[in-house]
Amino acid sequence: MDTTSLRVALGKLRRKLTFWRVLALSAIGALLLAMLQWRADGVIREDHVARVRVDGFILGREEKIDLIDRLAEKKDVRAVIVRINSPGGTTSGSEALYKALRRVAEKKPVVTVMDGIATSGGYMTALAGERMFAGGNTITGSIGVIVQWPEVHELLARVGVRMQAVRSGPLKALPNSMEPTPAAARRVIEEMVRDSYEWFISLVAERRDLDIEKVRQLADGRVYTGRQALKAGLVDALGDERVARRWLEKTHKIAFSTKVREYRPERPLLRQLGLSGVTSRLLGMAGLEEVVARLFAPRARVDGLLSVWHPETTIAGER
Repeated sequence: MDTTSLRVALGKLRRKLTFWRVLALSAIGALLLAMLQWRADGVIREDHVARVRVDGFILGREEKIDLIDRLAEKKDVRAVIVRINSPGGTTSGSEALYKALRRVAEKKPVVTVMDGIATSGGYMTALAGERMFAGGNTITGSIGVIVQWPEVHELLARVGVRMQAVRSGPLKALPNSMEPTPAAARRVIEEMVRDSYEWFISLVAERRDLDIEKVRQLADGRVYTGRQALKAGLVDALGDERVARRWLEKTHKIAFSTKVREYRPERPLLRQLGLSGVTSRLLGMAGLEEVVARLFAPRARVDGLLSVWHPETTIAGER
């Protein structure tokens, strides 16, 4: 074989080797991705403590509720630590979050750790824990319910604008910011707020093993520091996540060294792209989830009963 033929043959051989190397590396990469995804889905199980964060305004989004419900069924999740940094949110959304966490608590330990703020609906969420921890300077409390609406009918009258309405009943679609609120409509709203408030304080009394009248005194809307809340019986202890993990070790024999794995709802865009949180991090796209959340998170107008310390008309969805 002459030199030219030899070079041609060697070139073909190198190309074939390169092809098989690329194919082998691709197969290994796909296998690793699959293994990581299986691990994330709980097929490959390793005992761990799950961490779930409740941040911002609580709406009780379906993605968060579904995530919490899945934790109840995961056999490798020994316990759940809920980190709360929220002023509250809608009363119904906070109730949904509380009930989802209680479903988990029926099967495994749930502890709640309050960070900077856990007021109103945030405190309601924290009540789901078997043990409630707060920082000494955590802001908590604000137990109560509120409905707010602006009244701009006098301003509209000054510029010559009148609101006309044809109603099927005298209380339909009231209160309305564009017209005065009749006394009968206000009484209906007050009764609704009172009913929700009574439910809330009954929940506090039950979960904190407090006399209902004592809770009624505590639940006048005021906020407390973590130290004040401990003295009032609204939390169990002062401490952070490390203290909570020590309690899990002492009470439920879950070693402090047990790994803690954070769980977050998958963003809709990531699901559409076929990228789970694990996969996106492996591909060097660790910040993708947060970018998507900020760019595409819908802003929602909130109407109805609120359990929140600082209510706003328009808010960004929870994380």
